[in-house]
Amino acid sequence: MAEQHDVVIVGSGLGGLACGTILAKEGYKVCILEKNKQIGGNLQTYVRDRVIFDSGVHYVGGLDKGQNLYQLFKYLGIMDKLKLRRLDLDVFDAIIFEGDPVVYKYAQGYENFIKTLATQFPDEEQALRNYCSAIREVCGKFPLYNLRSGGGLFEKMTALEMDTKTFIESITSNKKLQNVLAGNNLLYAGVAYKTPFYVHALIVNSYIESSYRFINGGSQISKYLSKEIHAHHGKIVKRVRVTKLHEEGGEVAYAETDKGDRYYGKLFISNIHPSQTLDMLESTIIKKAYRNRIKSLENSISTFYVNVVMKKNSFRHFNHNYYYFEQEDPWGVLNYTQENWPLGFALFFTTSAEDEQFTEGVTVMAYMRFDDVKKWEHTFNTVSDESSRGEDYEAFKQEKAEVLFNMVERRFPGFKSCIKSYTTATPLSARDYIGNEDGSLYGLTKDYRDPLKSFISPRTKIPNLLLTGQNLNLHGVLGVTVSAVLTASQILGMDYILDKVQDAQKDS
Repeated sequence: MAEQHDVVIVGSGLGGLACGTILAKEGYKVCILEKNKQIGGNLQTYVRDRVIFDSGVHYVGGLDKGQNLYQLFKYLGIMDKLKLRRLDLDVFDAIIFEGDPVVYKYAQGYENFIKTLATQFPDEEQALRNYCSAIREVCGKFPLYNLRSGGGLFEKMTALEMDTKTFIESITSNKKLQNVLAGNNLLYAGVAYKTPFYVHALIVNSYIESSYRFINGGSQISKYLSKEIHAHHGKIVKRVRVTKLHEEGGEVAYAETDKGDRYYGKLFISNIHPSQTLDMLESTIIKKAYRNRIKSLENSISTFYVNVVMKKNSFRHFNHNYYYFEQEDPWGVLNYTQENWPLGFALFFTTSAEDEQFTEGVTVMAYMRFDDVKKWEHTFNTVSDESSRGEDYEAFKQEKAEVLFNMVERRFPGFKSCIKSYTTATPLSARDYIGNEDGSLYGLTKDYRDPLKSFISPRTKIPNLLLTGQNLNLHGVLGVTVSAVLTASQILGMDYILDKVQDAQKDS
């Protein structure tokens, strides 16, 4: 007789692990199925020349005591175990433009944020106050983001129906300040006159409240969540690729792997892309109109990034991030051509100690479309060595890395001479490790003109099949954790979970 589980979760990204932790702590017999040898999805880390690099999570916000992600991690039982380093209070993100020597600084804490930028834009303090007030007002319209229940669609609609670029233009006519305030839109793949303001607000708010890096990488989140799951008698099975969700009598009966193994459950949660989830189902309960709607949703762009190991004691460690733009308009970075790629990059520094003078490693990240690597789409790798894709692929990656290095060198003279070694990752790498068909890293693209189209309910027409992950509401560590609470609430009840979150704070 095959083993029966209370909950079978497909995918061990943060959404799957968080759902698994919540339900396991409530006594559910949880089984998580993961196709890779390492759990965590975008939380995965890689070691190169003994330097630890993050695959996707380079910093997080909202982790001060009482803030939303702190409360959620406290509830999940991992907050006190995480090794964190707070980014500089006076600059967590630095925005820089080609030809402009000024470093524009995002500071932590709203008053500090305003005062710091006001020193660089002395006539714009009121505009900055209006900007910050609007962000906080919008965040207040999303109860679950604030770990409250209640609030209907009507409350949110005014926050959904404006795009970020239009809003920023409405609070100041200063073009440079407009560009600075949009300067970390690489966090959410912002599109001019399309990305809703609520996306910008929910993400930027958490970082202004507090910004942290993980010492030795973000994989510690998945490590400690997996320990919580195992401590509550759950299990995680790696190297199993689910290919089918079999429906019997109107419910999913079991998940089947490519090797024919079956995992039976009473409830199923998919932490993979909704479109790929539907591809696993041959159910007539899922209507064609719903399938077509999900298939029609646009995935966000992917990235090309280079993980650079630096020579010992050669390159200064910065306890903040840099966002660099070749042109004045940061929204234009998405619109690169093969001739002018890239139009900007993000620079992140590895953190392996409480205090560092020199950095061990640097990650340089730029947008890249899946079409740029489409010629190799029929090659697949799930190991660290991608050389099996062929010499032309290796040449492509080396060429792109050199272009990025030259761009970094212009702003940080001496950077290239400090490089010891490097490895690269393309949208194909993201596809193979994370699982999205086109390597999308930011979830589904949001459009203020049709805001409800990209909101996906955790519930499906199959009563025992739920969805979770970055494609439901918001991507990123905070967004995915909130989505996991939303998914788990379909089983446990929202008020019940939020009461548990509050109880966890009382014990701290």
